[in-house]
Amino acid sequence: MTVKSDGLSAEQIAQSVTDRKLSALDATEAALARIAAHDRVLNSFTDVTADRARATAKAIDARIAAGEKVGPLAGVPFAVKNLFDVEGLATRAGSKINRDLAPSPRDATLIERMEAAGAVLVGALNMGEYAYDFTGENVHDGPSRNPHDPTRMTGGSSGGSGSAVGGALVPIALGSDTNGSIRVPSSFCGVFGLKPTYGRLSRARSFPFVSSLDHLGPLARNVGDLALAYDAMQGPDADDAACTARPVEPVTSLLAKGIDGLRVAVAGGYFQKNVFPEAIEAVSRVAKALHATTTVELPEAARARAAAYVITTTEGASLHLDRLRTRPNDFDPAVRDRLIAGAMVPAPLVDRAQKFRRWYRAKVLELFRSVDAIIAPATPCVAPKLGQVNFVLDGVELPVRANIGIHTQPISFIGLPVVAVPVPLEPMPIGVQIIAAPWCEDIALRLAHALEQMGVVAVPAPRGF
Repeated sequence: MTVKSDGLSAEQIAQSVTDRKLSALDATEAALARIAAHDRVLNSFTDVTADRARATAKAIDARIAAGEKVGPLAGVPFAVKNLFDVEGLATRAGSKINRDLAPSPRDATLIERMEAAGAVLVGALNMGEYAYDFTGENVHDGPSRNPHDPTRMTGGSSGGSGSAVGGALVPIALGSDTNGSIRVPSSFCGVFGLKPTYGRLSRARSFPFVSSLDHLGPLARNVGDLALAYDAMQGPDADDAACTARPVEPVTSLLAKGIDGLRVAVAGGYFQKNVFPEAIEAVSRVAKALHATTTVELPEAARARAAAYVITTTEGASLHLDRLRTRPNDFDPAVRDRLIAGAMVPAPLVDRAQKFRRWYRAKVLELFRSVDAIIAPATPCVAPKLGQVNFVLDGVELPVRANIGIHTQPISFIGLPVVAVPVPLEPMPIGVQIIAAPWCEDIALRLAHALEQMGVVAVPAPRGF
């Protein structure tokens, strides 16, 4: 063995393991050592599955020694948001209440598929309670911390996922995105994130939040690794009624295809308001690199965000009614109060939100007749300070928690695929959304890859520890 895994991409680790220049066990031990050394600062992990990881890695090494093929993620350490079922662990979903659940008897489908591709699960990650969070500040486990400045937020609710990848503890992590919970941590922690088309990746054996809005997806330190993980997890799954029956449509081989002929526009109107200068600068850099000179306006985007709020809070409240009745004091008060408010929303308002959703989706899809992708801010600002309550947007003081997802919610609302790309500004990175038409993840990833090749987007080295 001649290669050390620290600093290697997932693709490089897998190639080195396959070529027997690096053992899967050594790659796993290196990841466990990084977690032990740095997670005391980052607080990204809630569970480290060291024994399981070592056993998995040894099995991979034995298969390679026997001449077997082990998959495109051979020996690659990864971790998952703790709303994924992990065999032998209670699925806490960031909550106090769920810790009383029995250990999960089986892994989530996406964990099974990652391990079928040769990856090694090393643990479960911190998150906002029941995924109803944009800051990454968990009252039960403590906040996950930003790898570029531990006094700042990671974003949420997949905060531990963003922190673990941005802090180089693992090259790939899995998260969930209901209203922006992959894209916000990607933006604040300076990593790449993919929210696939609604229904593209199975959600089987993960704890839900809002079934009609929930997506699962990967975060990674480069586009190639993001694509490898995405490809490994694709495929129909009868255990998730919303999962598409479309066949696997690999994207990794398409990254090198380039972007000639792709029509890219900038989201105008709503998406150019309520932003700090850093968000404007990030979008400008990406637009210039992609020669995006056209502006399109998503119709009624502000109403879309409002409707997303209505659907989120009412579906979320319905899911948690029994817990709200029997254990109200075991919730994060901020989460509890929003869920209680959701339980009191009049039914006609929910019906109006759903009708608007259908209209809005049709109108936005019309835009993709003339463009292939739309770029927009991922967050209005770089990561705020932990504990920060308010910020000023367009001269108005607003609550941070409620407004971090101002630019992600109108996109989640209709299930479009989005790649969040990190623009390495100083002193903190910030993300830009590349939005594509349904089932066109390949287009968003090709554009992200081209930006990465141009040096416009990149994951900064962690510097907060």
